[in-house]
Amino acid sequence: MRRRPLPCLSLLAAVALGGCAASRPAPAVDDAIAGPEWARGAVFYEVFVRSFQDSDGDGKGDLPGLIARLDELNDGDPATSSDLGVDALWLMPVFKSPSYHGYDATDYETINRDYGTNEDFARLCREAHRRGMRVIVDLVLNHTSSQHPWFLLSASSRPRQYRDWYIWRKENPGWTRTWDTAPAWHRLPDRPDDWFYGLFWEEMPDLDWRNPAVREEMKYVARLWLDRGADGFRLDAVRHLVEDGPGAAQEDTEGTHEVLKELSAWVRLVKPDALLVGEAWTDEMPTFVRYFGDTRKLPTGDELPMLFDFGLSGAILDGLKTGRGAPIAARLEANRAAFPPGVIDAPFLTNHDMIRVGAQLGGDAAKLRSGAAILLTLPGAPFLYYGEEIGMRQPPNNDDEFKRTPMQWDATPGGGFTSGTPWQRLPKDRAGLDVASQRADPASLRSRYRDLIRLRHASEALRRGDLEVLPAPEGLLAFARRGAGEAVLVLHNLSDAAATAGPLVPEAGRLVPLLADPGVAPPQAGVGGWTVTLPPHASGVWRILAR
Repeated sequence: MRRRPLPCLSLLAAVALGGCAASRPAPAVDDAIAGPEWARGAVFYEVFVRSFQDSDGDGKGDLPGLIARLDELNDGDPATSSDLGVDALWLMPVFKSPSYHGYDATDYETINRDYGTNEDFARLCREAHRRGMRVIVDLVLNHTSSQHPWFLLSASSRPRQYRDWYIWRKENPGWTRTWDTAPAWHRLPDRPDDWFYGLFWEEMPDLDWRNPAVREEMKYVARLWLDRGADGFRLDAVRHLVEDGPGAAQEDTEGTHEVLKELSAWVRLVKPDALLVGEAWTDEMPTFVRYFGDTRKLPTGDELPMLFDFGLSGAILDGLKTGRGAPIAARLEANRAAFPPGVIDAPFLTNHDMIRVGAQLGGDAAKLRSGAAILLTLPGAPFLYYGEEIGMRQPPNNDDEFKRTPMQWDATPGGGFTSGTPWQRLPKDRAGLDVASQRADPASLRSRYRDLIRLRHASEALRRGDLEVLPAPEGLLAFARRGAGEAVLVLHNLSDAAATAGPLVPEAGRLVPLLADPGVAPPQAGVGGWTVTLPPHASGVWRILAR
């Protein structure tokens, strides 16, 4: 691994002295106006590069393969309609790592050789930008691989230049992880007085974020990839950066929030519109919203402007499974009450750590179409997990590898993913669940996602407006979206029976359909507002025009 002299000067000093690589002067920025406004309302697409497209036949996806498939995601031409139309990509870890998943880096400065080169990454960013897409990269801050040179030097019997980059004790404090009883402290082999802290696993030792050198190094890493073309970062496991003791003191500490504020301020200095989106996985709303930070000075918050909404994901899946709109409505109301104005929600159905929505819903086409419609009519920046748009499922196995199987491009044995043997076998039951089968079918799930994304782009209220939950029967979810001089009414029937909502939006003079699934009856005007009847698992969106 290439390394500059150790330790590098703090980046602020290095910029002044012309020291570290990639150290161009950071621009001044006004915190009152800076922020990733491009991300508000954008549709993101999560990519596991190893499973997306193999360009060289080795059975593993790579960056050249992803570049070759960019036109499927967004071809940059608004006149065409075959591409999905997403606005941004999130790449799961792409740095050098000994594991298939990459969440244990051994070199934060170099692309995993399975995926290509640093130049391939720069080319990906150029090609994505040329098509109007942004690119954010997974950045794992909490820990490294136990094979990282920093940790090997930290654990070495030689002079330990990196000793205080990790957390060491001479005896086992006995802490366990916060979500189960697995140990959080691990002993070096044949070294009874050398215990190190690794919350997730003994092969993922935690960095000590109390150490200024660690913080400056990770600022350097962030700047390096922003300079190489990245538009921001997805930050992994942000609740666990700084620990204050055993049990609950291993998460959500004041030290963690201080670190994130410092990193966020640095990223804004380097690239004022760069995005940070955090994985703060918790059902506790007060804990969750703290990760946005203070919005009094910076409209999108001075910590993380965007957070993945795991609570909303759970509510949507619950509603789809039970045929009830109430869980979703309740979470949307809770978000409206708790979220600071100006921050950006990141709704999603499932991600790489979850059983795919196609499997959770048993491949039910009607429910999958309803899930797509709900997700893409919500505020914030919705995230799609690769393959979600074609209803990809997974083998009956809960191991993470089976949640990340190769993308299904066609019905060939390799799924159009590779000419060789896929690194992970594709599901046997995948008839019709591929891009080639669905691309030209207007009734396919992929076409549903494509059409909804275009509807979202065409409506400022859907893209960036606020949301007001409207009263509705149990099987329905009803809300209004308002923004930039436009208002729309949105209805989703999650149930197995026809359902009627109303009276709704009494101020409306006319409802103009933007989306009406087959069988949705025209709205009927009446005393107190409009009444609409929807068949099972149908959705409708209407622009609200004044009298």
